[in-house]
Amino acid sequence: MNDTLFDADPRRAAILRQARRHFMTRGYAATRIEPIAREAAVSTATLYTYFQSKDDLFAAVIVSASDAFAAEMAKVTHGAEGPARVQILQFALAYANFMGDPFVRSVFRLVMAERPRFKDVAEGFFEKGRSDFGAPLIACLSRLCDAGELQISKRSWAAGQLMGMIEHPLFFVPLVTGDDVHVARPADLIAEDAVDTFLARYGSHQG
Repeated sequence: MNDTLFDADPRRAAILRQARRHFMTRGYAATRIEPIAREAAVSTATLYTYFQSKDDLFAAVIVSASDAFAAEMAKVTHGAEGPARVQILQFALAYANFMGDPFVRSVFRLVMAERPRFKDVAEGFFEKGRSDFGAPLIACLSRLCDAGELQISKRSWAAGQLMGMIEHPLFFVPLVTGDDVHVARPADLIAEDAVDTFLARYGSHQG
């Protein structure tokens, strides 16, 4: 995934980039402000003009990562056309690539590790993720149901089932076992199998 920080101010973007690296490799408690400022090529005083505290900097790092995730999925969720399999597979492939990205897992690990200290930040992060990914998929499924291509009574449940078939092998297994453990099947095959299973359950040919 392209993890470029979307920030009009290059100094702020540089601070966030270095802070993200430090937080991910060291954790919140061991991260110090001075090395971040030095590696971002700004003074500590300049850093504090952007972020009043380490807490503020951490929260901004998580928000910037969340915005990058949303921008990545926005490329997929707009202008989808074609039959059900084409539209759903487009989403599934993008979601598989996203959930299989080690950078994405690193952000989730960081948020989970620091959740007791940053409860509001963590809850906002996960809620935004549900909205950015789940809502567009539900909208897509609703359009396909209205067109008669799918038969789904509970579309939010169906969306969760599709996403779960992709998340489990590509995200949760390596999240728990470590990034050095690789699934046997490539991400695109996992996405295709998930879509085929989904359509076998919810395709309009079902009674």
